Amino acid sequence: MSNTIPETYRDLLDGAVVVTLVTLMPDNQPQATPVWASYDGTHIWVNTAKGRQKYKNMMERPKVTVLAVDPKNPYRYLEIRGEVQEVNEEQGLEHINSLSELYRGEPDYYRRNEAMRGKETRVVFKIKPTNVNASG
Repeated sequence: MSNTIPETYRDLLDGAVVVTLVTLMPDNQPQATPVWASYDGTHIWVNTAKGRQKYKNMMERPKVTVLAVDPKNPYRYLEIRGEVQEVNEEQGLEHINSLSELYRGEPDYYRRNEAMRGKETRVVFKIKPTNVNASG
């Protein structure tokens, strides 16, 4: 395994592909969650609200796996094992809004859920790939 995302698989991270984020619970049981993600050419960025289970898991146990499956061909995928390198609250809202633009075509994440606006703290996790497996 390499720690580099192959160029021929970047579309799975550059586009609006919902990825599966796998974190570890306190008892080391895996927790898998579908999430939006972005990729800057080096790191994968995921966003969650402070206090959610995946937030707690990544804060305590920073090793994660991100699985990106091609929606047109389920046998083509990227398995990215990595480690959280940075946690950032200041960019949380800006990041979730950019993800909303990518995935929904709407630049305001809370437009569809006004009741939650201002009631949660969005947090960005920067993940450094350590092992990458591309298949299909």
